[in-house]
Amino acid sequence: MLREIERDELEPLATGAWILGAGGGGSPYLSYLNARNLYAEGRRVTLMDPRDLDDDDLVAVVSNMGAPLVGQERLSDPAFSAKPVRMMEDYLGRKFRAVMSVEIGGGNAFQPILVAAVTGLPVVDADAMGRAFPEAQMTSFAIADLPMFPLTLADIRDNEVIVARAASWKWMERISRKACTEVGSIAATCKAPRTGREVKDHGILDTTTKAIRIGGVVREARRRHEDPVAALLEAEGGVQLFRGKVHDLQRRATEGFLRGKARIEGLDQDRGALFELEFQNEFAAGWRDGEVVATTPDIICVMDSVSGEAIGTESIRYGQRVSVVALPAPELLLTPKGLEHVGPRAFGYDFDYRTAFGKVAA
Repeated sequence: MLREIERDELEPLATGAWILGAGGGGSPYLSYLNARNLYAEGRRVTLMDPRDLDDDDLVAVVSNMGAPLVGQERLSDPAFSAKPVRMMEDYLGRKFRAVMSVEIGGGNAFQPILVAAVTGLPVVDADAMGRAFPEAQMTSFAIADLPMFPLTLADIRDNEVIVARAASWKWMERISRKACTEVGSIAATCKAPRTGREVKDHGILDTTTKAIRIGGVVREARRRHEDPVAALLEAEGGVQLFRGKVHDLQRRATEGFLRGKARIEGLDQDRGALFELEFQNEFAAGWRDGEVVATTPDIICVMDSVSGEAIGTESIRYGQRVSVVALPAPELLLTPKGLEHVGPRAFGYDFDYRTAFGKVAA
């Protein structure tokens, strides 16, 4: 089934995608403005139920790659977003049936919408993460051991890169990340093409719809002058981990990532306690008074305590009054193989998955 993404759904999509970004994926605001301008010009984008894909359809999996902080300085546009898709079609000698995002979190939720608006392709209501992650091997397609090549990459100048083969998903991450770093730590990419069958079997389905729904919940709570954070947690089965004021921040852009740590001093019921968050583009782990209380792949999100707006790792700053929340991760990511790819040890931590939801890996 195809349906048009309505203009008044773009803003809820941006709000919901920013929450699902877990602090990463880049702010969707500028991409949202691009999409709104395209709609004002008369362009329209259709959303496709992934179950309607034919098994042999070819789907473009797109993203912006790089450090979110750089993405705020080097602005993307629709033509830039579509360039790697055209490169991939030329390389394969085949046309795509549809386009989808590698991650629904952050600005990458809008990447397929920008591509679709200039190409006429429908956007598949699915992604490969159910949130945002920083590395190429942290996808449902990698967990399923699907092929990781070819990959196309383009920057805002006139540089184009095709990675024809890679020995593994981690090698694809290393090679493409190096290329991305060399062109300034921000690039548009088209990942390894997926068939309709692969998307249906191994994608995380209905995530564009989910982001729109989440954004709608937050915006409706604001309209009613209710607590948007509480409304989100009730609607999505989330947990509030901490409430406080950002006290200290360390942040650096390195090797194509934004890495760092935030320290939050408790307010209200958490007064006197200290919460620490570490991030690699996305928030990866949280400690309360020195004890690990939440880790990836659960969606750890920092939100403005009043507006319910998500706060990214590139925009969190001293003095902000914030609520740290956790939303449930897609079940696929909680399997033993899923945790190998996206659990805390995949980020270099010497501890296992910890969750605020009282569940264990499937």
